[in-house]
Amino acid sequence: MDDPLAGLSLTEDAVERAEHIPEDWVRVRVKAAGLNHHDVWSLRGVGVKEDQLPMTLGCDAAGVTDDGREVIVHAVINQPGWVGDQTLDPKRNLLSEVFPGTLARYVWVPEHNLVPKPSNLTWEQAGCISTAYLTAYRMLFTVGELRPGQTVLIQGSGGGVATAATILAHAAGLTVWVTGREAHRREKARNIGANEVFETGARLPSPVDAVIETVGKATWAHSLRAVKPGGKIIVAGSTSGPDPSAELSRVFFRGVSILGTTMGERTDLEAVASLCAGTQDVKPVIDSTWPAQQAREAFAHLIEGNAFGKVVLTI
Repeated sequence: MDDPLAGLSLTEDAVERAEHIPEDWVRVRVKAAGLNHHDVWSLRGVGVKEDQLPMTLGCDAAGVTDDGREVIVHAVINQPGWVGDQTLDPKRNLLSEVFPGTLARYVWVPEHNLVPKPSNLTWEQAGCISTAYLTAYRMLFTVGELRPGQTVLIQGSGGGVATAATILAHAAGLTVWVTGREAHRREKARNIGANEVFETGARLPSPVDAVIETVGKATWAHSLRAVKPGGKIIVAGSTSGPDPSAELSRVFFRGVSILGTTMGERTDLEAVASLCAGTQDVKPVIDSTWPAQQAREAFAHLIEGNAFGKVVLTI
């Protein structure tokens, strides 16, 4: 869909419970919820079938359960009985794909999908870590297995995953290099932990141990040139679209590992929350906060591509 906002509608109706939500799921009163490109893809008609419409958007949320617990919502929903890595379940889905998402007064999830909210985070900060910060943590440490002293290149300063990866990598003692199209966004990346910043596609001083890649076509060739022989490119998205010229010769001649991942497990989210609770420098970067009634304007701001950090709705 050329105009994703054409698929967005707002309603004041308080839907207390959808009939197909399992009876043993827990209700959470949403306080704040981050917006993600996953929501934009849904508005473009990707991932949601016509017979599932209307669908409540949203993967991020923090709120309060009916028994008074302050929680962060983990959006990965596994098939009953699944054992193993939650992200590898072939029948997994995210909130807003099969079950209603978080951009509502209430969201329902399995008890296992709740993580205690760190008391030192605001609702807005807590409400934006369960997608971008979860994904960045998993890319860097669970899948990437990066260690202090290694150098990581993060493509695309300003995006939700990119800013999260910058903060987390800096806190973990990595050398952090960040690329970006605009000088002011690159300087903001430096302010949140980047050791060096470069224009998109610029020649780097030396090869890097790993690349955090969420941009896709616009940066893929540069990522392949930037990584050292035997290094890693960790991929969790392609916001600029896929690159049909994968340059496979660079992959096999240089022994580059390309590792794909999406979202993360509950244990990854617990680790992110623990870092936020125990490390002063690890706090989510919020671009802007909007009341739910201005969701259309908030989505327009996200789609324009000028946000630095997370765009958050307060419910």
